[in-house]
Amino acid sequence: MSTTTPHTSSTVATGRGGHRGVLFAMCLSLVLVVASVSALNLALPDLAIDLNASNTSLTWIADGYTVALAALVLPLGAIGDRIGRRRVLIAGNIVFGAAALAASFASDTTTLIIWRVVMGVGAAMIMPGTLSTITAAFPPAQRTKGVATWSGFAAAGAIIGMLAAGALLEQFTWKSIFVTSAAAAVVSAVAALLLAPETKDHHPKRFDLSGALCTALAIGTLVYAIIEGNERGWSEPEVIGALVVTVLAFTAYAILGLRHDHPLLDPHLFGIRGFRAGAITILVQFMAVFGFFFVGLQYLQLILGYSPLKAAVALIPVAVVVLPTSQATPHLVRRIGMKAVMVVGLVLLGSGLFVISRLDTGSGYVPFLGGLILCGFGIGLTGSVGTSAITGSLSRNQQGVASAMNDTTREVGSAIGIALMGSIFGSHYRSSLPDSLGQLPPDAAEAVRHSAAGGLHVADQAGHQGPALAAAVKNAFMDGLSASLIAVTLVVMAAALGCLLRAPKTPPTSD
Repeated sequence: MSTTTPHTSSTVATGRGGHRGVLFAMCLSLVLVVASVSALNLALPDLAIDLNASNTSLTWIADGYTVALAALVLPLGAIGDRIGRRRVLIAGNIVFGAAALAASFASDTTTLIIWRVVMGVGAAMIMPGTLSTITAAFPPAQRTKGVATWSGFAAAGAIIGMLAAGALLEQFTWKSIFVTSAAAAVVSAVAALLLAPETKDHHPKRFDLSGALCTALAIGTLVYAIIEGNERGWSEPEVIGALVVTVLAFTAYAILGLRHDHPLLDPHLFGIRGFRAGAITILVQFMAVFGFFFVGLQYLQLILGYSPLKAAVALIPVAVVVLPTSQATPHLVRRIGMKAVMVVGLVLLGSGLFVISRLDTGSGYVPFLGGLILCGFGIGLTGSVGTSAITGSLSRNQQGVASAMNDTTREVGSAIGIALMGSIFGSHYRSSLPDSLGQLPPDAAEAVRHSAAGGLHVADQAGHQGPALAAAVKNAFMDGLSASLIAVTLVVMAAALGCLLRAPKTPPTSD
């Protein structure tokens, strides 16, 4: 049951729990989606051994979910605008929960990747409704604070997921992460049903099928090309073909979108400086953050020897910094302007990643923590200001599209970040391994090449050769970590320069 509360010339829907109830329900679903991106990263070493997964398979296990989410969040957000955002969100929780439960029974990497993709489809049904319900239900005077809270949980949700996964892995296997995710999806669905209002676009337009197909195809083939390009080689026909399809799909989206009366995402929107700056900022931030989680958690577990829970706890400083920084960002924007906040946030994020890229096998946790704190400030600033720039560029009736665009940039960034850093890490790890692997039995040598976790597992069983092999694997791991972090640092700093030159000083405001 929902009510309407007058606010100036428009009406604002609220659930039976009021605005706080709406915020709670939406942030709960949001955390479920975001946590599922990060939580499985803690289990990668176990998956590498239990399922004999290579670095490429691990990348696809992590990215299968994110690619489906990134490719479908925009069209499913538009469908939610038409038939009801809460309705689609609840259905998404059901799909997500069922797929997560099925994933817990997977016995090989292919099956697990398939169910991760289905979970991503459910997440794409959930994600757009979280922010668009908040922006549609909150009056303009409170909307900025609601968006800032949402943004903070979007960032902190990754840490929450890793803490939960770490606690589970202390007692159970990686399968427990999926069982718990299924149970959490049920709770999220019930909370949305009881606390959130049903909101929709009261003047829906014709659905843009061509736009949905083009964007989904472009995102999927781009990520495929990044992962397989580093694995097989950039000159391979399937990689070149994927890149060609990516370019053609994005080109078709732009051409058809300009001709469509009501495109899924109007290409003209990218002509709005605030919208464009917000989209780039969010995309780059999430590319850096989730790419970092993919390799950074393995550093804590494989190099520092942390347990899964201790590795998750070691990342808590990010959440401690991100939440208050997100809350303070609207005030900073009013004081010094949107451009300054965007640029400073990106520079802090890039600086933190660069600090971590300089670590070696003997650096320990303290230098890692220093880089982590810098990243936390950068994440808090960029996440909040980027989201506000996107949502503030569009009217209230377009908030479903604004939310879906915000979500799309986040998930495309996450997918590209995991693919880019995972692929660069994997290729540099393999190339840095010593030639002496040829002295190992073929199966053992292949396990070492597959992943650092597999390599250290082989070293534990290699007798007197073990310490030397373990040192070689760890050094190769650090070479891969450093190369992947430097690559993303360059992208983040390039985005900071772009915002400095092109972002508007003041934020846009929607009616």
